[in-house]
Amino acid sequence: MESRHSAHCVEEAEETVKELRSALLMAGITLPSLGLDPVSLAREAPCPLVELGRCSVETAQRLAAVLR
Repeated sequence: MESRHSAHCVEEAEETVKELRSALLMAGITLPSLGLDPVSLAREAPCPLVELGRCSVETAQRLAAVLR
């Protein structure tokens, strides 16, 4: 049962990353390091975290403008 829950959590996290990447692209923003945090996936019962990663100052400014 727990492995099924873990697999669902990972699948949901992967789908969320795809949706976020798509939404950011529609706003003209690319976060090159966007993905799932590998350390959070290494646990016996994975609890995925989304890694937004680093970006340039220009990208951060554009992201802030979109969020305003």
